Amino acid sequence: MERLCIYPKDVQVVTGRSERYGRKLISQIKKKFEKESHQLVSVEEFCIYTGLEKASVLQLMKY
Repeated sequence: MERLCIYPKDVQVVTGRSERYGRKLISQIKKKFEKESHQLVSVEEFCIYTGLEKASVLQLMKY
């Protein structure tokens, strides 16, 4: 079963950047998709924003 949402730690694994960068990126994605602070960011939204392939991201998230 694949996960629906992405967290800063996942962003860290996928991008190789820091967890702080992951929090910042998720915040930017929420702003772009007009989400409120309590709402989650989906893997699909992350892929649209970053231009990455969903299959590749999901494979890396299986750590």
